[in-house]
Amino acid sequence: TPIPPHSPPGMALPPRPLVAVAQVTSTPDKEHNWAQCSALVKEAAARGARLVFLPEGFDFIGTGREQSLGLAEPLHGPTVGRYRQLARDCDVWLSLGGFHERGSDWDTTGRIYNCHIVLDSSGDVVATYRKTHLYDAEVPGGVSMRESSFTNPGPALVPPVDTPVGKLGLAVCYDLRFPELALALRGAGAQILAYPSAFTVPTGAAHWEVLLRARAIECQAYVVAAAQTGRHHERRVSFGHSLVADPWGTVVAQCQEGTGLCFANIDLEFLERVRRDIPVQEHRRRDLYGCPGAPAP
Repeated sequence: TPIPPHSPPGMALPPRPLVAVAQVTSTPDKEHNWAQCSALVKEAAARGARLVFLPEGFDFIGTGREQSLGLAEPLHGPTVGRYRQLARDCDVWLSLGGFHERGSDWDTTGRIYNCHIVLDSSGDVVATYRKTHLYDAEVPGGVSMRESSFTNPGPALVPPVDTPVGKLGLAVCYDLRFPELALALRGAGAQILAYPSAFTVPTGAAHWEVLLRARAIECQAYVVAAAQTGRHHERRVSFGHSLVADPWGTVVAQCQEGTGLCFANIDLEFLERVRRDIPVQEHRRRDLYGCPGAPAP
């Protein structure tokens, strides 16, 4: 029997915090991207959002390996500095979904990290997750990509972050295809899973929504997916369709084509009811299959 999405009439409800999901078209022009993203963050904050999600590549999407390496910055560089000030000015938390980071090993590896940064409303960096699954794929009709040619894989998952809207588990784009990661974050207490992305059009049309809804259903968590959309340059186009799915797997907010915002309330009472009524975490047979993704004996 479907679980009703709302409490019975007359029942006192706690405030349900609002999140905003930004959909943008990044280019190699950092100033263009900053103007686009900062305007959406200001609009979201003015409409009451507590946390604003930006997609992978919010800082830029380059035309290739050399340009991406050349445009990358360290975390203490000017791009993150601007967003830290923006968070303070707007009194809003930010999920910066995929920053091209020159890490501490830049001088030795010559490669960057795809870094998901969370800023609090004081502009402090409260979490950094470096994408662990790199997209090396060649899809018929799509773009051949080898992210590993210029990006280091992240070394670890990070614990869910306490935010004003709930405990937030961090991932990036291609991580969506690995349910083990989502289940590990759920086991660590995540109530919301973030998948900032820049999906290609062929894979987006086939897999985007069904994978996001699957992660929401199997983890009984909100899933928030800010996405790139449209043509970034002559060699790359993204699918768009940013969305929020609730713990029942219902898409409760979605962008279509073009840049913009969608909004959703995060109802943690509803989340706990879903988890209580179908207690899959308690039913997991770890004696049979061990940790998520571990080989069978």
